[in-house]
Amino acid sequence: MKTLPIPRGTSGRRRPRLWRLGAWTCALIAVLCVARTKAQDDPLNKVHVPPPGSATPATGAPAGAEAPAVSGKAALKAHPGALIRMNVDMVLVPITVTDPVNRLVTGLEQEDFQVFENNGQQKIRTFANEDAPVSIGIIFDLSGSMSSKLLRARESILQFIKTANPEDEFFVIGFNDRPELIEDFTNSVEDIQARLVTVRSGHRTALLDAIYYGVAKMKEARHERKALLIVSDGGDNRSRYTEGEVRSQVRESDVELYSIGIFDPYAATPEERTGPQLLNELCEETGGRMFRVDDLSEMGDIAEKISTELRNQYVIGYTPKELSRDGKWRKVKVKLNPPEGLPPLTVHARTGYYAPLQ
Repeated sequence: MKTLPIPRGTSGRRRPRLWRLGAWTCALIAVLCVARTKAQDDPLNKVHVPPPGSATPATGAPAGAEAPAVSGKAALKAHPGALIRMNVDMVLVPITVTDPVNRLVTGLEQEDFQVFENNGQQKIRTFANEDAPVSIGIIFDLSGSMSSKLLRARESILQFIKTANPEDEFFVIGFNDRPELIEDFTNSVEDIQARLVTVRSGHRTALLDAIYYGVAKMKEARHERKALLIVSDGGDNRSRYTEGEVRSQVRESDVELYSIGIFDPYAATPEERTGPQLLNELCEETGGRMFRVDDLSEMGDIAEKISTELRNQYVIGYTPKELSRDGKWRKVKVKLNPPEGLPPLTVHARTGYYAPLQ
């Protein structure tokens, strides 16, 4: 594995590693750590593991019947590799950390992070760096302006899927005048490849409708971790849903958004000019990122980089000091105090969540 040489601090503890773009070939063996509690019967250490396809009210997704409360260690034993969905007393925040040249940083430890809710510092109760399976939706732009980019875009999607966790599941939504489900949830690369060969580009761009459909489709996901990968070259000029409606739906979900943006620097319409900003804001709000494509030959590498990020995220769990079920938006801020000898690092995390109402 090629990594940058990182100096050791005065404490002598292990230095984080900065991944190069091609480092996906050396898959990181993730270790899931659950914080110890002072007593087994500590009520703050009780978590709920909902059945597949359900979610808690805090996410805004439909909630199923809650599973019995169990301890964190028992939950991990019963559901190996799963991202635990805590009850109202526990908030989970997936985090990606990058260096000044946009490389993934791994190897950080719990004491390197601080988390704040509505500007009040919270005590971190659990910390993990895991490669748990993810349910991923591919949102594929098939509008007329994608004609010359269709082949590269299709190849990058397949590259992304091939480098993902073998247990990940995928669906594909194509969109032009309206979104359409091309392939339902599957983990078969061959099935997705066969369907992508048949797609053709044409007509206008209903990007917002496609994102709305993708987030709604995630209600059928089997895995607790969820992400959308949007591959598009421009703004919206056809959707029925408004930008405000889509922003609200994304905020209420627990889905991370990533985007591969193939933007025309000489965009002719206002929608095309504002498209990059819209995608970037939606991605950042969920803790994901937008990657701008300057050279179509780079799309495969970008897709691999996103796949690597999803497989190497930190997950912080904390018990909010404010436990009222008021349905209000709560701002979340993660700060990093990196070990000595590292360059300035950037934290990518969700900006908040809605408290449950009951």
